[in-house]
Amino acid sequence: GGGRRAPFLLRALRIAVVVCLYWFTSIAMVFLNKYLLDSPSLRLDAPLFVTFFQCALTAALCLGLSLGAACGPPCAGLPPLRLDPKVSRSVLPLSAVFIGMVTSNNLCLKHVGVAFYNVGRSLTTVFNVLLSYLLLKQTTSLYALLACGVIIGGFWLGVDQEGAEGTLSWTGIFFGILASLCVSLNAIYTKKVLPVVDGSIWRLTFYNNVNACVLFFPLMVLLGEFRTLYHFDKLGSPSFWGMMTLGGVFGFAIGYVTGLQIKFTSPLTHNVSGTAKACAQTVLAVIYFEETKSFLWWTSNLMVLGGSFAYTWVKGLEMRKVQEDPNVKSGERNETGV
Repeated sequence: GGGRRAPFLLRALRIAVVVCLYWFTSIAMVFLNKYLLDSPSLRLDAPLFVTFFQCALTAALCLGLSLGAACGPPCAGLPPLRLDPKVSRSVLPLSAVFIGMVTSNNLCLKHVGVAFYNVGRSLTTVFNVLLSYLLLKQTTSLYALLACGVIIGGFWLGVDQEGAEGTLSWTGIFFGILASLCVSLNAIYTKKVLPVVDGSIWRLTFYNNVNACVLFFPLMVLLGEFRTLYHFDKLGSPSFWGMMTLGGVFGFAIGYVTGLQIKFTSPLTHNVSGTAKACAQTVLAVIYFEETKSFLWWTSNLMVLGGSFAYTWVKGLEMRKVQEDPNVKSGERNETGV
């Protein structure tokens, strides 16, 4: 018994550390990005450039740390990185989803407040259910569907309340829904593509971001962001580039920490952690931006969070049932590849 308990405690501790890391990185990144995308003091209207810069810095950091690994202990254990066009092509579908995810996330954040951002893109769970059915032919229990209903109700109430307060942005809502879809697709595709990079989150991050940089270029040209940058008055400002770099470092960290959280827990636990983090983020944002919100506005937030928790709880119970029934177990094992 004693031998098995120690690894369990160690595992629990490792999971706790990974989850805390994820929370800190994610919340810090949202506030930083809000500043870069929509700060009245900055007045930079180039959301794709902000996102492109973060991807480029992430790819550069991956490469730098990988070269560092060749030199010695601090980064030892990281696989050497080189661009293999064949692998790059295999990762491309995921990269397209990834671009959709980071861009729509940033565009949603640009148009809505940090406090509403969580409700704005709260439909990830609903899309998870939908896509699991469409792509993986997995059905969802009635209780899980009811939880999804609560989330959708909370989302609509939130949209209604933002409208009542005169702070509603339909553009923001549209990108929020798109972001939810992409986040859900991203989790599914990540699992699919990981074998191509020998299961290395590290290599996947590198390929994903290199691909993203290439794909962003024509988009930035199309949307005239280079012209915007040319006329941007703080282009020579060290503090602006400092914030951009900090945003990029957090962008790098979040990809890695998200990967770690999924790896050490499960996509499901990752969703719970994200939900709880969103709750903390909302409260922080309301305090930080000194906003006052109506009772119904808070209700919409609680519905979204409650629905997400309920969904995850139901899913957890279902998984435990599968583990306790050995007959189901072998079939399930093959299906999920665990």
